Amino acid sequence: MRIPSCVVIIALVGACGSRTPAAPAPSPSPPAPEPLPPRAVDVASAEPSFTRGALRLRLQAIRDDLVHFELAPASDPAPSQIATSAMIVDKAPPVAWTRRDATTFETKELRVEVDPQTLCVKVTDSKRGFVLHRLCPASDAANAVTITRETTQNLYGLGEQFVVAGAMDGDWMGRERTPGNEHGNAMVKFDGGPKDSGSVGNAQFPILYAAGPARQAYALFADDPYAQTWSFTADPWRLRTTGNALRWYVLAGPDLADVRRDYMRLVGHTPVPPKQAFGLWISEYGYDSWTELEAKLKTLRANKFPVDGFVLDLQWFGNIVAKSETSPMGTLAWDRKRFPDPEAKIKELRDKHGLGLILIEESYVSRGLAEHADLAKRGFLAKDCATCGPTFISHNPWWGLGGMIDWSNTAAADYWHDTKRKPLVDAGVVGHWIDLGEPEMYSAKSVYAGGKHVDVHNLFSFLWAESIARGYERHRVAMRPFLMARSGAPGIQRFGASMWSGDIGTNLTSLATHLNVQLHMAMSGIDYFGADIGGFIREASRGGELDDTYTQWFADGMAIDVPGRVHTWNTENNRETAPDRVGHKPSNLANVRRRYELVPYLYSLAHRAWLDGDPVFPPLVWAFPEDPQVRTMGSTKLVGSDLLVAMTAKDGARTVDVYLPAGASWIELEGGRRLTGGQWLRKLSLRDAAGVLRLPMYARAGAILPMAHVDDRTWNVFGKRADGTRRDELRVRVYPADDATPTRFMHREDDGTTIAYQRGEVRTTEIAQTTDPVARQLTVTLGSARGSYTSAIARRDTVVEAMLEPGTRPKAVTLDGTALPEHRTAAACERATRGWCAARSGRVRVKTGDAEVSVAKTVVVTW
Repeated sequence: MRIPSCVVIIALVGACGSRTPAAPAPSPSPPAPEPLPPRAVDVASAEPSFTRGALRLRLQAIRDDLVHFELAPASDPAPSQIATSAMIVDKAPPVAWTRRDATTFETKELRVEVDPQTLCVKVTDSKRGFVLHRLCPASDAANAVTITRETTQNLYGLGEQFVVAGAMDGDWMGRERTPGNEHGNAMVKFDGGPKDSGSVGNAQFPILYAAGPARQAYALFADDPYAQTWSFTADPWRLRTTGNALRWYVLAGPDLADVRRDYMRLVGHTPVPPKQAFGLWISEYGYDSWTELEAKLKTLRANKFPVDGFVLDLQWFGNIVAKSETSPMGTLAWDRKRFPDPEAKIKELRDKHGLGLILIEESYVSRGLAEHADLAKRGFLAKDCATCGPTFISHNPWWGLGGMIDWSNTAAADYWHDTKRKPLVDAGVVGHWIDLGEPEMYSAKSVYAGGKHVDVHNLFSFLWAESIARGYERHRVAMRPFLMARSGAPGIQRFGASMWSGDIGTNLTSLATHLNVQLHMAMSGIDYFGADIGGFIREASRGGELDDTYTQWFADGMAIDVPGRVHTWNTENNRETAPDRVGHKPSNLANVRRRYELVPYLYSLAHRAWLDGDPVFPPLVWAFPEDPQVRTMGSTKLVGSDLLVAMTAKDGARTVDVYLPAGASWIELEGGRRLTGGQWLRKLSLRDAAGVLRLPMYARAGAILPMAHVDDRTWNVFGKRADGTRRDELRVRVYPADDATPTRFMHREDDGTTIAYQRGEVRTTEIAQTTDPVARQLTVTLGSARGSYTSAIARRDTVVEAMLEPGTRPKAVTLDGTALPEHRTAAACERATRGWCAARSGRVRVKTGDAEVSVAKTVVVTW
């Protein structure tokens, strides 16, 4: 949250980048720099090293599919292992090369050829038989290189930058990726003029994925925390950093999915968020008291909306006073007049209502506060020089006047956590909203424990997040750390951080661009990237009717945002964010209930992201790289690998075009047509006969989706209900495959709140399906549950939903070889403990009955 009327962006440099309408054609390799006599080459060690003039090139093989490079001034120290930044978690030592000669080095997958005259490096994927690129120094400086395109067709990743307003689709080919300001990460105005636009994030994640023909792919990760510019407007591409050296990794693999897993291994997998993060969260700037919050909750409950928590903005600690040295910014303590007895209220919200709280915090501390004096005395604030006092930040003083915490100082970060944040954690706060972390206000002349400002800038939010995760670990907190960060760097996700796109304007053109950014953020390692649903800056609304804008945005957010968080600026208490108060209420209710139904599937995907490094909401190209139609598509998302959702972001939209990727058949989520992939579905209605807007969703043939029971008594993701009853059954929705090849899905459950899952306290249930198209038979096997966790139930009903073609009439349904009775109505089926019923949509609902979770079951549906 920030005050846009007072915003000052420091030294903006190309905030939206430049672009050309089409990707340039490949051209021959660039001319090499004027050659100089090479120095001796070290071929005896695992680290080949070449020197040309003032430059030195080193290369180390880390694995067969991963090579580390360094281009640095020849005068710089050269430790035995190429240095890595804080972004890297996999610091494996180098392995030995296979040397063909003094300039050619190989692993089992990669061949690296060095031209000692120019220090150009040609990298070839020898296992799959194509040249990745030829990378050369662009000058006698070590901070700029050229990279040839070779067979690359599309480019992804590079973090967060909003480029073309209204464009959901697009990759980086033909564009420039520019920093937000001279130091890198920044908030930038987007999609409008100075008074009618929002401000969105520009966060640098220097991981570039290159996709060639068919499944060809590789990635280049610049392990560099300084501001970078990447230009893809011509061949060769150009990369320049403001640092004095460049260190990078080249990652190879059979396809984009494999290369992304390699990248996640390098920077760290995303831990499983608290289960409540997958629910609906209500937020605004901001709630002035518990009374205001409870009024929102009351109508949500009355209108049958499930909800999992509230997010509190600056008001929880007393709000702010602009231009004041005694502004409450930096107290990080409850305003107990407006929010009395917060410890008791947090407990009441949790135990009685099933709700959590996420609290905002900032890095700024007003100079007149006791906290500032304490931190200054300890040397824990950013300083004017190594021996000077704290930097006084007075520009853009919407928050107050004072200093900034030095997160690169471990002692400072730990002290702040222990004295300020830990009491909040102990009281039961679910998460931490770390705001303004670009950082927004700073002095470029400040010094920190981690160096000059330029050294710290792009790691500022990363180090902040790291300190929170470290605080949880130091104090052996059982709860999972969960963060919402406005900025970041590669690796921030391993501390439990999600990200959101900043103070986005309330217009659908900005939302459309956000959906394109999400494509690149997913590839950059941020599994949970969302927006202020409905838009933060309502003044930015242009032409679109608010209710329509909100309804579309809420549908999109309920499909892919974690947390699903509505938010806007409401300091005058004249705007609404809760989905029962703005937008089309029946549509909002339908979309939030669909989200809650899918939580078991999403939560299992979160476990897979933690274990394997796969994205939760990947772009289509991640799974279907051989389909040219999806190469630049951000308008349609995958949820896992088996669920597809078409997004909407157009004023007055009543229809949407949907493309179904080739290589699979697709079935409407709620049952219905089976459609062949590789085709467009034109002008699909977004609304049903009652006017309810739902995004088109399709399941891949063979998909298995664990789901939850959700109705008008559902309160939260844990199944807490208005009447105190429990609905613990596991719904398993199965979409028959095209052929007899079995498919499987591993359903994972845990306690939903603690890190016990990291010690193996997880219940897994393998679910499999086999379809026999000739015998017209679907076999669903529910394996014996393995493992357990605190509060795990021992018995439950399992309901299998077989999604057959519309009008299909089952001949028989069996459970473990015994025929089950048919119930002629849905109501009779609901009342029964066992049996099945069929709907005209083709959905066959099979109730297997209450049983021990350790008992395996086999359901066979014949039609």
